[in-house]
Amino acid sequence: MARTSTQKNVVKQVNYLNKDFSDFRDNLIEFAKQYFPNTHNDFNESSPGMMFIEMAAYVGDVLSYYIDSQFRESLLAYAEEKRNVYNIAQSFGYKPKTTTPATTILDVFQTIPALNEKPDFRYTLTVNAGTEITAGSTGATFRTLEDVNFKFSSSYDPREVDIFETDSGSPTKFLLKKKVKVESGEITTERFTFGSAEKYSEIKLANPDVIEILSCTDSDGNSWSEVDSLARDTVFEEIENNVDNDPTSVINRDVSPYILKLKKTSRRFTSFINQDDETLLRFGAGVSNNPDEEIIPNPDMVGSNLPGSPSKLGQAFDPSNFLKTEAFGLAPSNTTLTIQYSHGGGIDDNVASGDITSRSSIGFQIQDATLSSTLVQDAKDSVRFTNPKPATGGSSGQSVREVRESALAFYQAQSRAVTKEDYIVRAYSLPQRFGNIAKVHLVQDEQLNIEQEKVVNPLALDMYTLGFDSTKKLTQLSNVVKENLKTYLSQFRLVTDAVNIKDAYVINIGIKFSILTKIGFNKNDVLLRCVSRVKDFFEIDRWQIGQPIILSDIAYELSLVDGVASIVPPVENNPNKLPIIIENKYKVSDGYSGNFYNIEKSLIDGVLYTALDPSIFEVKYPNTDIQGRVVGDNLTIGD
Repeated sequence: MARTSTQKNVVKQVNYLNKDFSDFRDNLIEFAKQYFPNTHNDFNESSPGMMFIEMAAYVGDVLSYYIDSQFRESLLAYAEEKRNVYNIAQSFGYKPKTTTPATTILDVFQTIPALNEKPDFRYTLTVNAGTEITAGSTGATFRTLEDVNFKFSSSYDPREVDIFETDSGSPTKFLLKKKVKVESGEITTERFTFGSAEKYSEIKLANPDVIEILSCTDSDGNSWSEVDSLARDTVFEEIENNVDNDPTSVINRDVSPYILKLKKTSRRFTSFINQDDETLLRFGAGVSNNPDEEIIPNPDMVGSNLPGSPSKLGQAFDPSNFLKTEAFGLAPSNTTLTIQYSHGGGIDDNVASGDITSRSSIGFQIQDATLSSTLVQDAKDSVRFTNPKPATGGSSGQSVREVRESALAFYQAQSRAVTKEDYIVRAYSLPQRFGNIAKVHLVQDEQLNIEQEKVVNPLALDMYTLGFDSTKKLTQLSNVVKENLKTYLSQFRLVTDAVNIKDAYVINIGIKFSILTKIGFNKNDVLLRCVSRVKDFFEIDRWQIGQPIILSDIAYELSLVDGVASIVPPVENNPNKLPIIIENKYKVSDGYSGNFYNIEKSLIDGVLYTALDPSIFEVKYPNTDIQGRVVGDNLTIGD
């Protein structure tokens, strides 16, 4: 019987640390010398064996480069290719800006007839949002972002009224003026037809540089809403604040013309941008009209962990279980979607003041159908637009670097309210058509324990708020504005956070000061400039809830007025010889808040502190509440 020869398997050592051509070449030579010493030993540069070794090193070097490159391209901080940066940024929830529209504020005018020498407000119009106005120099199109309702006037949307025409000294026509924000961009409507339902179907809009999806409706009149992700089944809905929609809230229409609601919707889509700056819309996977389930796997697919029960944990933790719900919205089927969107913008839309005047398209509403058709048409024909300030903000799209940095910052913010500053910023960002938020102050909620001692409640926050009335004086928010704010914050707050919206207190004050003027200056002029300086100091936009008043700061501001020699402590009611006297104005009959405050006890070392309860100081009537006097002269301003 012949002897069988056995060969022992040799484990060959391979170096996995090679990264470039020279490393690959050197290690291949060492590998050949170690394991094939008798097969090849000619490592001369011109030998055929070295040709194959260097070819293998070349291939390894190229593959190593592309592996490293692809790994870098998978990390947002190091990615360079536009496609990869866009995809990663949008997976973080940040949508790149392909272009930025120019914005400005328009003055909108209309005339109305007089009735008994007073404005006949029955002829006031509502200029619909989306009205298009063009710039004369460039032809750029601008659209109004909100309705212009001349019938109502509020602190955030005031209406000016002036006499326009007279007959024998009596007014026959009045001119109304309001302001509205406009944004550049052309409006385009496209239609897409769908057959049988397809999961996660996509459509691409024809025009690049899409600014905003304005509306999306199907053949049955159903509205489809844009969401951040298909897993989000709630969207904001604004309804007009009228007697039909909410009879209890209509009394606050002047401060909140719209009511903010949250609604569930199964008809939704997301939008994303590709590397060609084109916009694609992606729809859901469901085919049921029933409300979406919660975004959790079906309970039947989850193991109970009870003795004797079947174990389904392997299936329960399978991410694909999420796809077995209707939580990603409907897929359009057997319908036609009509999509209206704006596109364009850019630096060329930054037009000069007075350039946006030409009406492209305009829609009107009027509440009284019994009015004279001639006068109604006259009111419509009278509508004019102009921009007192130039349009600004229009720019080209973001660079790859800008998208990368913006996405990283966006991801860190997470679009949710976590810190105190997050809640304050979100409150101030409430759209003004839902209410005017003038001041916000946030503190941790406190409760009484069984010993009747105050303890911090870590699961609740107290948000103290104030608004403006029609004359920009501080006032408490109405219930409808508070509800709008609560609804708005609910989309950003943490599940464990409860937000209690409360009223802050307004402490009305008056100011008295005395000055000594320099020789050669007119005392009246100097005193008027001083009063104006104090008015600017107490401008309500500069003050926040809980902010103290430092008397020396007021004295310093007065000392900067040209012609002031020194600040002299007022003599009357000033036993401590303070440089500035502050008085509490609290009588409701005089128009003040009614909040009495002991200023003497709250004034410590020249600093007037607010109350322990969140409050703010306000000079409500600066023309009378700021009184100045020149020493040695009986003349006073504000008496």
